[in-house]
Amino acid sequence: MPTTSWQKSSYCGEGESCVHVIANRGTVRLTESSDPTGAILRTTPAAWAALVSTLKENREPCP
Repeated sequence: MPTTSWQKSSYCGEGESCVHVIANRGTVRLTESSDPTGAILRTTPAAWAALVSTLKENREPCP
């Protein structure tokens, strides 16, 4: 489902650098909260879904 505003990672704590994601018009964009106007990574929804799925399957507990 397309979003119209940046979504912050649910794993982000206050004051930390976080990943922000937005999806619209068939494109998923990612940026870092410490520099939201800086580098933006663009990808397809299919590639994004594959990455998220792979990360979830191979997740290790945080130390």
